[in-house]
Amino acid sequence: MFVHGPGRFGAAAWPHQHRLAGKYDCLFLRRHGFAPTAAPLPTDFQADMHIVLANLGEGGHVVAHSHGAISAMMAAVERPDLVRSLTLFEPACLSLTADLPATRAHRERLAPLYAARGELTDEQYLREFSWLMSGSRPGPLRTWQERREARRLRLQEAPWAAPLSIVPGLPTLVVTGGWEPLYEEVGEYLATTGAVHRHAPGHHRPQDRAEGHGLLAEFLPTLEQ
Repeated sequence: MFVHGPGRFGAAAWPHQHRLAGKYDCLFLRRHGFAPTAAPLPTDFQADMHIVLANLGEGGHVVAHSHGAISAMMAAVERPDLVRSLTLFEPACLSLTADLPATRAHRERLAPLYAARGELTDEQYLREFSWLMSGSRPGPLRTWQERREARRLRLQEAPWAAPLSIVPGLPTLVVTGGWEPLYEEVGEYLATTGAVHRHAPGHHRPQDRAEGHGLLAEFLPTLEQ
């Protein structure tokens, strides 16, 4: 089961993982508020978790990216009998590392913007969020798709607000891109709890590169031994 992060959703979020369908029964989920023809909805961590659990059937391996890792981990805590393994690409599981330096600095930088989002337009929020995250501000929103994505971004809850804990003994692979201390901090923390932490190029989407996909393809067969 594949759980997307921000931006692309469903199968479109996992272009390199389609090839695994030749060996595994693959399901590409769409999280709460990401319906292609409906207006975006605010983040609902519990709803995302229940979407994962409702589609696991008798159990399976869960692969998640960024914010999708939150619902994947919540599902593993709620039903450890169903989640057989986790593979997390650049997981935004910031509530686990809330008191560590990179996460603390990230929270201090973005918390005022999250607090003010109700007073901002979608475009204003996008510009400020982009500035705080990358030091650049995008131009005017020109298409309905751009306006929809800006609305969806403003409705996303801060990832550090998610109720997360660890499932001891659950086979877990964490893949980070080595470009951002925030995600490296999460990966290193999860490694202290028993996860395997690996690096692959590809910035925030290492699963889109051969190296990142290869780590997943190598990990899954080890779970069948």
